[in-house]
Amino acid sequence: MATSFGEGTGALEKALDVLDAIGAAPEGLGQTELADRLALPRTTVYRLLATLVARGLVRRDPLRKVYCLGFRCFEMARQAYAMPDLVAAAALELRALRDLTGETSYLATLDGREVISLERCDGAHSQRSAAVLGQRKPVHCTSQGKAILSAMPDDARDAIVRDAVLKPLTPLTITDRRRLQAELRITRARGYAIDDEEIVLGVRCVGAPVVDAAGQVRGAISVAGPAYRLTRARLELLGPEVAEAARRVGAQLQPAGTDATPGTEAAVTALPGHWAFHGAHPLWSADGSQFWWADALAPSVHLHANGQDREVATVEAPVVALLRHEDGVLAVHERGAQRIAADGSSTPFTPWLPGQVLAACNGEEGAIWAALALPEAGSAIGRLRDDGTLEVQWRVGEAVQALGWHAQDQTLYATAPGSGAILRLQPGQGAVRRLATVPKGSGRVSGLAFDAQGGIWTALCDGWSVVRFTADGQLDRVIGLPVPCATDLAFAPAVEGGKAKDDEEGERLVITTARHSVPLDTLASAPLSGRVLGLVV
Repeated sequence: MATSFGEGTGALEKALDVLDAIGAAPEGLGQTELADRLALPRTTVYRLLATLVARGLVRRDPLRKVYCLGFRCFEMARQAYAMPDLVAAAALELRALRDLTGETSYLATLDGREVISLERCDGAHSQRSAAVLGQRKPVHCTSQGKAILSAMPDDARDAIVRDAVLKPLTPLTITDRRRLQAELRITRARGYAIDDEEIVLGVRCVGAPVVDAAGQVRGAISVAGPAYRLTRARLELLGPEVAEAARRVGAQLQPAGTDATPGTEAAVTALPGHWAFHGAHPLWSADGSQFWWADALAPSVHLHANGQDREVATVEAPVVALLRHEDGVLAVHERGAQRIAADGSSTPFTPWLPGQVLAACNGEEGAIWAALALPEAGSAIGRLRDDGTLEVQWRVGEAVQALGWHAQDQTLYATAPGSGAILRLQPGQGAVRRLATVPKGSGRVSGLAFDAQGGIWTALCDGWSVVRFTADGQLDRVIGLPVPCATDLAFAPAVEGGKAKDDEEGERLVITTARHSVPLDTLASAPLSGRVLGLVV
């Protein structure tokens, strides 16, 4: 005899009722309260709760003796929406908005004709907005929904507006489609949306769309709070801040529906050659056909050409930098500098800077920039004069690790691993500006490189990655590496119409890495440590 649809599902329905009841009670519910609310026997509720706890869908608070949703529920919700990257990218900006405003900040995405909350940072006030995670709201009366609609293609937006039921939830809810379309046009023009007590009386909200690099809207972030604190005037001031935060979130996102980001671990390859104790200072030839690099600790200079790597010359002291010089390189080391040609011939370079050189790089029209250690701590940075002395232009209070000349904007950059800062040094201006600061937990900034679009790259030693910053200091790309200690990186020069030679899909990047500081147990998981890595970005 065939089983009819729904037969035998009573226990499942009761378990779902239990989950719904617990999910609707942020403070949790006790077993007796659950039994009373659902009109179920206590023994039935006990058995259901035992199963749900065992599966991680419900957890018991032993102090308050109540049941709350388990973390498995949140894991399943995030997997269902396949947006862990969106939540991770938005986390820092949500906290920053919360700290800036004192109000609760939210992340949401579109699901059909509703928006669903994915993340929340609670505000500082006792009376605050407190929409629960996973809560669904109509798209037409929330700042998040209107922000998402405003950033969608016209056809997709019009289809949603046409089919949406514009139910009035408060006297201020927009229920006229023409008025809603006009509101969305205004939102698109100014970059942020406002919910003026349209879903809950006494609550206002301002939101902005999160759009990825491919132009696809992925969700929205917002700030919500009581109307007496979030006045209309304050919302207009907060709107641009929220829109800028949403732009930064979108810049970190991999375009939806694409494969792994170019330059993830799968795309990184180890180039031919032996490992180095501390590979560093990669330097491409002007035509992009070969590159030089150094083992800074077992002091030597290598040349990678025609798919082969060879040691060209040894150096008498640890290598600090490699600079282009005539047909070869200038190897700057702790005791001076040497000219090194491709055939391995080496001669001292004089006159050269007295004192401890921390970093050096080529500049404009044959200039050389260098950083010297100061006796009182810190660094003096300037241009090398013909007589071998330094024309100091800046002094900073910490040791500089690398210098890089950005030809596009005629600016010198420096890394300072002690503070995690990337410094911007404009010739002719005495001020030292911070482009960005990398938290110590992310790794130590090491080396500098610049792509054809003006992005600033650095390696994160002990951070298993290299990262890219925009010209305004925003982190917009992270590439994971199969080794912990990347030390430096370099892009092949743009040739043949601005594209990387022999590659029409992107720019060639080489990354040097270190091995000597990697613990033995880590080496087992990172056997490429010390090798030169290559990828296309």
